[in-house]
Amino acid sequence: MTAYLIQGARLYGEERADLLLTDGRIAATGSEAADAAPVGTVRIDADGLVALPGLVDLHTHLREPGREDAETVASGTRAAAAGGFTCVHAMANTTPTADTAGVVEQVWRLGQDAGWAEVRPIGAVTVGRAGTQLAELGAMADSAAAVRVFSDDGDCVHDPVLMRRALEYVKAFDGVVAQHAQEPRLTEGALMHEGVVSAELGLTGWPAVAEEAIIARDVLLAEHVGSRVHICHVSTAGSVEIIRWAKQRGIQVTAEVTPHHLVLTDELVRGYDPQFKVNPPLRTAEDVAALRAALADGTIDIVATDHAPHPREAKDCEFAAAAMGMTGLETAVGVVAAAMIAPGEHAFTWADVARTLSTVPARIGRVPHQGRPLAPGEPAHVTLIDPERSWRVHPEDLHTASENTPFTDRELPAQVVATFFRGVATVLDGDVRNDREGAPA
Repeated sequence: MTAYLIQGARLYGEERADLLLTDGRIAATGSEAADAAPVGTVRIDADGLVALPGLVDLHTHLREPGREDAETVASGTRAAAAGGFTCVHAMANTTPTADTAGVVEQVWRLGQDAGWAEVRPIGAVTVGRAGTQLAELGAMADSAAAVRVFSDDGDCVHDPVLMRRALEYVKAFDGVVAQHAQEPRLTEGALMHEGVVSAELGLTGWPAVAEEAIIARDVLLAEHVGSRVHICHVSTAGSVEIIRWAKQRGIQVTAEVTPHHLVLTDELVRGYDPQFKVNPPLRTAEDVAALRAALADGTIDIVATDHAPHPREAKDCEFAAAAMGMTGLETAVGVVAAAMIAPGEHAFTWADVARTLSTVPARIGRVPHQGRPLAPGEPAHVTLIDPERSWRVHPEDLHTASENTPFTDRELPAQVVATFFRGVATVLDGDVRNDREGAPA
C-alpha cells in the first residue's frame, strides 16, 4: 500500500502539521511524520489546505438494488469520495426494501466490493416500509452488515404503537430509529411548503405542523421507553424548538439538517423548476435562519445530505409529476461552507464542520472507526479541503449517476481536493482515482 506524507495541512482549520499515512493508519503527525516516512512515500503539498477526519453521511440514497438507473452503490460511493466522505449510511427504500438480513448484507457487500467508501446499510423499521408490521430488526442487527440505524425514510412510521415497539426493540442492541417526520394525513397531495408562495401558486401545501407533530410525539415516546430517536432532515423553526425542549428535558434525541435546507427557500419554487421539489419541502427564510442557528448552537447535531438521485425523466417533467429529491454528496462541503462559515454570523469553524459532518454522525450511526481524531494510530480516513478555492457546479461533471442538483451553475466556496479511505487515496488533486492501488476489498 502506498504511503502518503501530507505536508503542512491545517488540522481542523487550525494549526499546521504533517500527517503520515501508512498501512491504513495515521502513522505519525507533526515533526515526526517526515522522519518516519518510508522510501517511496508520496508527498502531498497541503499548504493552506484544511485536514478533517473523513466525512460521514448518515442519510444517503444509493438506490441499489432496484433503481440502478438512478444510482448504484459504486456510482454513489464514487460521488461520496468526491465529496470528501469515507462512510455513508444507505437508506432502506430500495427494491426490494432493505428489511431483511439478506438485503442489508447485499448492500453492505456491494460497498465492500466498490471500495470507494464504507457503506453502512440502514434497515427498514417496517416490512416493505408499509407501516403495518415491524421488520426483522434483530436479524439485521445480527447480520454481517451489523445494522444499528433503522428508518422507513421516504415514509413516516406514523402508527404510534409501532413506533413505540420499534424504540423498545432497538434498545437491546443499542440501535436508533431515524424518523421521517411527516404526518401523512396532513400532507396528502402536498407539492411544496404550505405558506404564502403555495397560496399564490395554487399548489397543495405541506404544513410545518405535519413535521412538528410527529417530532413532538416521538420525543415523548423515546422518553417513555428510554430509547434513542433520531430526527431526519429537520426543516422548520417549530421543529427546532421542540428538539431544543426535548434535549433540555434529557430525552435521547438527535437531529440532522440537510445542506439544501440551510440555503434554499420556497421562493425558488415560483419558477416551477422540479429540481427544487424535495421532501420535506424547502421552507421559508425564517426557517432557514432558525436551522442555521440550531446547527451552530448544537440543537441540531449533524448535517446529512439526504442524497436522493433520480433519472432525468423523473425531473424533466411538470412540477406536479416530478419526483422529490436532490443529489447532495458532492456539494455538501461547499454548501455548508457557504451557509455557515462564509457569512461569519454563527462563528462556525472547520472544527465545527468536522463535528457535524464526521465525528457526531459516526457516533450516532455507531461506527466507532470513523470520525476519529487526526492522531497517530487512528484509521487513515482523511479529507483535504481547499477553503480558498471556489468552484461552479456543473451536473455533467459530478460523479453521481443522476444530475438532479438544485445548485446547477451556482458557485460554491471550498473544494474537496483529496480523500483518503483506509489510507488509500480515492481522490487526489480533486480527481476521483480509478487506479486505487492497494484499495480495500
